[in-house]
Formats: sequence, structure tokens, C-alpha cells
Amino acid sequence: MPELYVTNYNPNFTGVSATAANVIRQQVSRYDLALVGQSLPGCPAPVSKAQAHAASRSAPDGRPLAIWHVRRNPEMRSALWLRDVRRAPVKIVFTSAAQRLHSAYPRWLISKMDAVVATTEEAAGFVPHVRAVVPHGVDTDLFCPAPDRAAAWAALGHGGARGIATIGRIRPEKGTDVFVETMLRLLPQVPDAVALVVGRSGGKHQAFEDGLKAKVAAAGLADRLLFVGEMPADQLPALMRALSLVVQLPRYEGYGMVPLEGLASGVPFVGSRTGYFEAFSAQGTVGRVVALEDAAGAAEAALGLLDQTDIIAPKAREVAQAQFSAVREADRIDAVYQALWAP
Repeated sequence: MPELYVTNYNPNFTGVSATAANVIRQQVSRYDLALVGQSLPGCPAPVSKAQAHAASRSAPDGRPLAIWHVRRNPEMRSALWLRDVRRAPVKIVFTSAAQRLHSAYPRWLISKMDAVVATTEEAAGFVPHVRAVVPHGVDTDLFCPAPDRAAAWAALGHGGARGIATIGRIRPEKGTDVFVETMLRLLPQVPDAVALVVGRSGGKHQAFEDGLKAKVAAAGLADRLLFVGEMPADQLPALMRALSLVVQLPRYEGYGMVPLEGLASGVPFVGSRTGYFEAFSAQGTVGRVVALEDAAGAAEAALGLLDQTDIIAPKAREVAQAQFSAVREADRIDAVYQALWAP
């Protein structure tokens, strides 16, 4: 019987999915682990919720109980039903990244967890039962520098000699409009660069995306500021190592993995003052952080970094490996598990 169940019930690959996958790839060699729900890149084939619930009715060999590590409301609810209704020998760990107060229902769910791992000190202030503050880590084996950045970018076929990208859902909270405004200011100054918006809008945000595309077309930059849609998770490492700059300008971010993936790939970043971006920047040595909605400041910061990418790259990689690796994250989460397993 598995001793550790890690849940992923969302069929879409989100930031939460990415952080879970990074840790699971480190954990598979440490525990008898089962991924429950939807598949994740580089992780074991998942089992169904029903299979996991059935297997959890008995304690695993050599352990007094199994641990369920959950990250979303439906996953907390599923584990609570197993523990409190079915009386299975399990304890539940929840990872919380939100740097704001959860709404009432999630707060109630979180209050029932056996342990909470917060990703930042600020996030820890909004939830109970925090056993550890553990920043998310990046898989530095998967995200690594390109031997030849220019060749890697050329291979993607987007044109230009250098690439800039923002990655994430297209919506106001993610600041896609701020990125577009930043690129409208920046691209005329760097004629060899092409910028990408990587992500999808859909539903109520489709009009928002259409408006941004119209603005880009009106500026005559439709061939250099490209909306390329959502990209499969297994293609992101190749994109990241080909870039010369990552630009993430959300109005709110709980944590934010994209700059870290860039740093591990030897790519500096410009970010807005939210998430954990300030810590990633290593006092401004590998990234620049600007005020929310400051397109002018972001364009200026991007211009200053673009010509230094290859100089900054070794330091960027070093910051990711030394301070924000998935191995480091898995080590610190293990301490929480061991405390739960202790007699």
C-alpha cells in the first residue's frame, strides 16, 4: 500500500499542477507514492480517487498511517471524507500559497488539515496549523540553460533573434494587458526581439484577449507580439531556455513559478511587486521588480536586462539551484511528513 498519496484532480495544467509535479518527481524515489486523479508530466501514472480511497482503508506496511498531500478544495474535501467519515488511517497535508484571506469555505476546510505547508511567511499568516514555511522549488534538471540560446530560439520558428515571453492565463488579474502595454513601449526599441503571450483566455475573458490583439494590430506589431495560445507542459522547458527575458506582470500572484523556471534556464525576469518575485530577484541581481501596472517601468527594466542576459545567466541558474530547487522543497516537506509519521 502507498504511504504517500499526492492528489491532482484538476484536468488542466495550472501553476498548482506545475508545483506539484516538481515535488513529485523528487519524491518518487523517497516514498511508496501514488498520484491520485489526473496525470502530471514526468510523474507516475495516476490511480483513480476510488482506487486511492480503497487502498487507504488499511495502514501501509511499516507506517501507522498514510499521508494525503492535497492542494485544492476538492482534494481537501476528498481526503477529509476518507479520514473523518470512512475513518481511514490517514493524515492530511495542505500546501497554501495564497497571500490573502481565503473565503469562508476554504478556510473551514483548511482548519481541518493535520498540517499546513505555507510557501511564504506572508501566506503563513492567513492559515492555521502551519508546520513549515517551504518556498516552491523548480526542477533544475528539467529547466536548464540551452547550449546555444540563439539556436534554441531560432528552432521555435517565431522569427526575430531574441525572445521575450509572459506565460499564464490571459486575464486582467494576470496582467496580460500590462504585458502588452509594456511590449508596445519596448519592441520599437529592440527591433530584433519578438514577444510571446503564452496561455489561453476562453469564456468570459475572450473579449479581453480580442481587445488586446486589436490594440497590438493597431500599433503595427502583430508580427512581433504573438498570441501563441496554451502550450503543453512538456514543451515549456524548450521554450524557457530559448528566451532572453521572462516578463510576468500580474496584479496578484500567490507565488509565481514562471520566473523561477526562467532563472533555472539561465533567463532573467521582470516582475510586478506581488507573489514571491522580490525574493527570486536576489536583490535585483537576476531580475527587476516594478510596481503594479507600471508598464513604463517594466519596459525600462526589460530594456536594461535584455543586453545582459548572457552575463546574468550563470548567476540566475545559481540562485535557482541554491535557493529554490525542487530538491530543497522536497527535503523540507519530508520533515513535515516525518513528524506526522512519528509515534
